[in-house]
Amino acid sequence: MELLTVTAYSVEFVKDPFGILAGRRYEFLIDLDLDEEDELYSAKGIYLRVVYGVEDGNGSIVKHDLIEKETDRHLDFELEDDELEELAAFCAEHYREAE
Repeated sequence: MELLTVTAYSVEFVKDPFGILAGRRYEFLIDLDLDEEDELYSAKGIYLRVVYGVEDGNGSIVKHDLIEKETDRHLDFELEDDELEELAAFCAEHYREAE
């Protein structure tokens, strides 16, 4: 069952010029289509900014932010565990597109 409806996304490799971070980092910007009944819904639109890390073939979400599109205002909401799992699976499927 799809919990998060992605309408558009972009992914970029995040350069680490100082070699501080272990593994590789990717930044996703993911536009979501939310039902008006969803507590995250905003008429201005919502997108996710996700930093996804990959080390030794294993990936995970390092950080994620929910952001209102028109205002770029960070929303103080946390995704549910099942939504985070779905988001991690999405990132795992698409991070190689930044290579």
